[in-house]
Amino acid sequence: MESLAKEFVLVLDFGSQYSQLIARRIREFGVYSEIRPFHTSVSQIRKLAPSGIVLSGGPSSVYNNDAPLISKELFDLNIPILGICYGLQMICHLLDGKVTKADQREYGHAVLNIIAPADPLFEHIKSPLRVWMSHGDRIESLPPKFSTIGRTTNSPFCVIKHKTRNIYGLQFHPEVAHTEQGEQILKNFAHRIAGCSSDWTPQSFIQSSISQIRTQVGKGKVICGLSGGVDSSVAAALVSHAIGEQLICVFVDNGLLRSGEAEQVRRVFKDTFQHNFRYVDAGKNFLSRLKGVTDPELKRKIIGDEFIKTFETIAHEITDVDFLVQGTLYPDVIESVSTKGPSAVIKSHHNVGGLPEKMNLKLIEPLRDLFKDEARRVGRELNLPDVIIERHPFPGPGLAVRIIGEITAERLALVRQADKIFIDELHSAGLYQTVWQAFTVLLPIQTVGVMGDERTYESVLALRAVTSEDAMTADWAKLPQEFLGKVANRIINEVRGINRVVYDISSKPPSTIEWE
Repeated sequence: MESLAKEFVLVLDFGSQYSQLIARRIREFGVYSEIRPFHTSVSQIRKLAPSGIVLSGGPSSVYNNDAPLISKELFDLNIPILGICYGLQMICHLLDGKVTKADQREYGHAVLNIIAPADPLFEHIKSPLRVWMSHGDRIESLPPKFSTIGRTTNSPFCVIKHKTRNIYGLQFHPEVAHTEQGEQILKNFAHRIAGCSSDWTPQSFIQSSISQIRTQVGKGKVICGLSGGVDSSVAAALVSHAIGEQLICVFVDNGLLRSGEAEQVRRVFKDTFQHNFRYVDAGKNFLSRLKGVTDPELKRKIIGDEFIKTFETIAHEITDVDFLVQGTLYPDVIESVSTKGPSAVIKSHHNVGGLPEKMNLKLIEPLRDLFKDEARRVGRELNLPDVIIERHPFPGPGLAVRIIGEITAERLALVRQADKIFIDELHSAGLYQTVWQAFTVLLPIQTVGVMGDERTYESVLALRAVTSEDAMTADWAKLPQEFLGKVANRIINEVRGINRVVYDISSKPPSTIEWE
């Protein structure tokens, strides 16, 4: 597959959970960046012709027998290279330096002192600066023709550079928010060293995507499973712009949506896609198959399988459907299937798990290389309404993964009503846009309460709100106590069946954003 841009920075993934963050940071200043696995061949990289290459961090040690390594031929391509953490250690290891296990693992902040302030990597960087370390190995000696251009107390070879070639290495992580001026360092590498211009924009993405979609589809028919969330909505709008009436959007009401969601989606998209919009009320089928099921992974698989059956039926009715559109994003891919590197699989998603094979349809994933904020910018450029673009992320399995335990109509009603109160109050208080995602979780726990001088024994509900930039990491939102008190009071008073409300103060990692 060719790159989406002529000038771009290639990130080779060595298993770091920050690989996606590196690409995202680079894209923020208008330079396209994409991720490929570390074992991408030198011939493939030569064909891709990136303007620069970043070697990501990773959990391995370069001196281990099974360590993921690149070919030394990569250094002969005359492409600027930046190694981060493990990437730095690999540069040293492959080019005849020495890497050993550190006496003590270094994790957290360190102070970097710049030795060569005139180097283009440090343009507009003020020294000293606080940087973020996370490593258990250290550089014992540099390879020939390398010099140190930045150091910390514990890392004398913290920033290194080849004396005649554009090969750099950083012991710290410039991509994380904990590193001061880290974005500027990446920007300097992309602009000053790799020579990239800032031409990666929503408009350029739309133009290239439309061209690719038209080439891929030809005169074929395309079906899109429209959920009404940001991802599928933007994907549908993009494909619609490319091929018009060849696209048929199908909205499946699985009975697991939020309050008023089905009506809202029908209203917005029936106008947008006119005669090519179909509504399927399949709630009873989903609920029937979920009866008695409590395992979260099994819930997801059942829901995914039911989607497959529903789409098979619709595709058969339409006839001659050739392609299926899915609103898959980078985080979906990384957290579901380790396709772009050795990152760990966390959980499955119905929208990336084998749907095309069972339906015998070719897959179109126009947003597969975008992060959520990029998808939103593309959606705005395509004139989708704010009511769709600004919605918080919603999982494919819907409220099924926000009810711990068995899914029943009664429990769905409880979490749906409580969730509406929470979201309405966030909007009223002007807090909705300050959090990445907010929702309620119904727990399989009942506790004693007292209401109207009567003893109650009812369910516990958890409120969850997080702040994040990309969903790869997240922190719990520090919502005002008065606000939380008002929400809890309304839920307990208005939702019969809930007598206790708690607030989730877990971050990701170690927790996930969703509970299941």
